[in-house]
Amino acid sequence: MPSETVVQQKPFAITLDVGSSLLNKTGTWRTQRPVYLDRLPPCNAGCPAGENIQAWLGFAEEGDYEGAWRQIMDDNPLPATMGRVCYHPCEGACNRVKLDDAVGINSVERFLGDQALKYDWKMAAGSSTGKKVMILGAGPAGLSAAYHLARKGHAVTIYESSPQAGGMIRYGIPKYRMPREKLRAEIARIEEMGVTIELNTRIDDVMQAKEQGGFDAVFLGIGAQLPKRIDIDQEGDTPMFDAVEVLRDTEVENLTKLRGRVLVYGGGNTAMDVARTSVRLGALQTTVIVVESREDMPAHEFEVHEAIEEGADIVNLRSIREIRGNSVTLEFMVPGEGRWPQPTGQFETVEADVIVQALGQNIETDFLERIDGLEVRDGIVQVDRGMMTGCEGVFAGGDMVPSQRTVTTAIGHGKKAARNIDAFLRGERYLPAEKHEIVDFDKLNTWYYTDAPRTVRPMLDVVRRQSGFAEVVGDLDENNAQYEARRCMSCGNCFECDNCYGVCPDNAVTKLGPGKRFEFKYDYCKGCAVCATECPCGAIKMVAEAI
Repeated sequence: MPSETVVQQKPFAITLDVGSSLLNKTGTWRTQRPVYLDRLPPCNAGCPAGENIQAWLGFAEEGDYEGAWRQIMDDNPLPATMGRVCYHPCEGACNRVKLDDAVGINSVERFLGDQALKYDWKMAAGSSTGKKVMILGAGPAGLSAAYHLARKGHAVTIYESSPQAGGMIRYGIPKYRMPREKLRAEIARIEEMGVTIELNTRIDDVMQAKEQGGFDAVFLGIGAQLPKRIDIDQEGDTPMFDAVEVLRDTEVENLTKLRGRVLVYGGGNTAMDVARTSVRLGALQTTVIVVESREDMPAHEFEVHEAIEEGADIVNLRSIREIRGNSVTLEFMVPGEGRWPQPTGQFETVEADVIVQALGQNIETDFLERIDGLEVRDGIVQVDRGMMTGCEGVFAGGDMVPSQRTVTTAIGHGKKAARNIDAFLRGERYLPAEKHEIVDFDKLNTWYYTDAPRTVRPMLDVVRRQSGFAEVVGDLDENNAQYEARRCMSCGNCFECDNCYGVCPDNAVTKLGPGKRFEFKYDYCKGCAVCATECPCGAIKMVAEAI
């Protein structure tokens, strides 16, 4: 007789199947939950060219220099150039500056740009679309627009009125800051993508040239190359030049203008460039007259410091009242209620053999009057959010539109315009991706980051700097470039440190594998916020539970 099957009776309190108990699913206690997110690093947010700085630093940190360079090239076609002439606002925004010192982003970018030239890395053009774009100006805005349009497959011709491409990078920035062989090589790489640059070619009737050339769109990037001048009461024949004229003549080796006692009038970076050029050309004395106080000078502090170091004298809170022969009368100024100083009625006299006005630049607008719908307001071309002027199909960027007048900004404008031109040529509208929230220092847990002193680029000694136009600032080598990249704290973006996985008291974090990050098991998460508190880079945010 078969034995009877014994059915184990559950205790009265157990009413659920074994293994289905909700008792250890603590997520029901939660009033807030953690979420993984990507925040916007402040360096990325502060870059006028829109580079994904954190991403390319990540490649460089791992020693993948070509990958890092290609990441830069998604946004900026001139990294070797930008690593020299950009005033790196990204570093001013870097969160690490509150820990020890900013990451040397600019120096790593320069290293990567030089690596690309050394190993002849290339970028490919996109498949042909059959569309043609005309660009006026082979400066940073025009070159950037041409590069990005070529990557989209459009045929691009740049018309440049000067004998060489580069715009104010070539004709406004001295060789000691921007070696011409680096600039030439980066421009050549753009030309190798199929971009045509017609030099010594001035276009006076844009719409006629557009029609005759069969172009589908136009980008204006002529920059601001006309000097601003003020009228100064002058008697005698003491020569007075403009900074733009002096720097351009120096580029083409017409070096006769700066001699004897040189007086530079202005307080911006261009004034510092003229002063430092004057020192290199052997002027007897170089003096910079600045209306503003030292603290309010528009020139960057390091430019002022290096100019003084090289032998230029900076005289602040003075304005030129009159010139009588070689005698220049200066009026003492005092800080006013606003930024602009006020005259005092007190004077002093200095001697000068040459005077250079370095008071800024204007854009050439006469030829723009022939473009129907294009509006020029206060000497600036007006554009919409897509960089298009009031004339359909005509876009503009760089110094000629409302913006900061820097090379980096111009490169960013070229990229933005190219994206909008590409959409225009396809009969669409470009919609930029929504930006993430910026991660500030307070969202980081910097206890996990060790002190790491910044690597400083070497500089030529003062004597060698004074005697010629050799590059002033040296390069990082491979070891310290990689070290500098590793100083990045990956602000706002998970780098899989495993902190959240290790500190969670409920084992509510799942590792998804290398490069895939993590996910939360919300059934077991109590919302204690330990993971968010201990996340070094601020990549976890606590959000309220929906009621």
